[in-house]
Amino acid sequence: MIRTGDEYKRSIQDGREIWMGGQRVEDPTVHPQFKPIIDIRARMYDLQHDKDLQASTTYEAEGERFAIGLKLPYEQQDWHDKRNAVDALMHDIGGVATRLGDETIGEMWSLWDGKDILNEIDPRFAKNIEKHIHLAIQADPFHVSANTDPKGDRSKAPQDQDPDMLVHVVKETDAGIIIRGAKYETAASYSNQAFLKPTIANWGNSELSDYALGCIVHMNAPGVKHICRAGFAGRGSADDYPLSNRVDEIDTLMILDDVLVPWEDVLFYQHTKAASFIRATLHRYSAFAFVQRTLSYADLIIGAALWNVKQTGLEKQQAVQEKLSELAVWREGINAFLTAAIATAEKSPNGLLMPNQSLLFSGRVHALSNLPRMMHMARELCGGQICVTPDAATFSSEETKPWMDKFYTINERWVADDRRKLLALARDLLNSDYAGHRLTFQLFAQSPPFAQLAAVYRNFDWDGPLEFAHKAANLSNNVKI
Repeated sequence: MIRTGDEYKRSIQDGREIWMGGQRVEDPTVHPQFKPIIDIRARMYDLQHDKDLQASTTYEAEGERFAIGLKLPYEQQDWHDKRNAVDALMHDIGGVATRLGDETIGEMWSLWDGKDILNEIDPRFAKNIEKHIHLAIQADPFHVSANTDPKGDRSKAPQDQDPDMLVHVVKETDAGIIIRGAKYETAASYSNQAFLKPTIANWGNSELSDYALGCIVHMNAPGVKHICRAGFAGRGSADDYPLSNRVDEIDTLMILDDVLVPWEDVLFYQHTKAASFIRATLHRYSAFAFVQRTLSYADLIIGAALWNVKQTGLEKQQAVQEKLSELAVWREGINAFLTAAIATAEKSPNGLLMPNQSLLFSGRVHALSNLPRMMHMARELCGGQICVTPDAATFSSEETKPWMDKFYTINERWVADDRRKLLALARDLLNSDYAGHRLTFQLFAQSPPFAQLAAVYRNFDWDGPLEFAHKAANLSNNVKI
């Protein structure tokens, strides 16, 4: 059933091993850099019980309510419902959070689509993935995705260097497999479980490899250690950095120090065919949620830029309108790709409804390849004041407040305090350490640009253009597609 925020918080107060800044974190729910994002995740659980939002964030089946993000998609309305739920959640928190669980559960659906491959390897594996998908629906965990290894020297095979640079199996036991290595994963330290799968790696021509591994790892399992980057919360006041102090999602180097994975949590093991399948299909569902997050980010960028030009009375200038229009075209392009991917959705090998793959992956490239340029265009629209404006304390100090009121009050509608608040949002969104982190994260969080383009190449229908050009050139029948 759907959980409450308190139930979620109690589930991560389990003695897990977390470090930040070289110090052990005993309780992440009260740690100053973890607490803001954990509170937001708890808020999202509570919204599933809210009388005004329950209908848009949950669905009913057999007299119980379940999270809409975890619902298996069988028809177009399921995807429309997921979109509406994410929009409602982002609007409520007043920011953009990327790792919520709904985007990573889709990776497990992708593996379930390969159940025929899993059955060829070991029938237990297909049963395990199906069981875990339904367990996630029933238990409503915070589920993340362990994907990227440290990798080490990429010119070498993993076996030719420190073998722990990629996660691998070191031993089989009657109880399960023992794994060792490390993964980078956002939100792992305050989640419940992760779907761990192999990175993009050189397995050679071997049919079997200890690096070809997919499994469920529980975040409090013995041997799991979370080494976290320092968060942005607390680096400045919430008045000056409203996003950094609320929606910063903590990234983790998750150390796997001889962790036992029970056989029921092993989804595939050793067979490179299964590993290759999941790498090729990993984002066929999860890319949708990720691209929608970028759409929310686009709305926040446009809103901050548009309010700034409205405050300063520049919205009627043609040059300003042209820049705003470019932002709108980018935003509507993302929206169009998502909408079209649902409208032309395709049945998966396992009977699920997956968004049109060519449109979805093209939409991801459109959204992310244009993001740096759009952020810079928004900076131009906001003007130089986002990098030179004094902090909130200066606006409230008895000695300096009169000067701030004088030079930051624009007219009777736009007083200095509102001007300061908007500039603070724009600075944190576009110009802060947090903004730089988010830009890099958005470009690489699901997969690097070359892999995103490779997904487009694999899923685009090349036959149509070839046939058209074949006919236009009147090529002979000897030239075949």
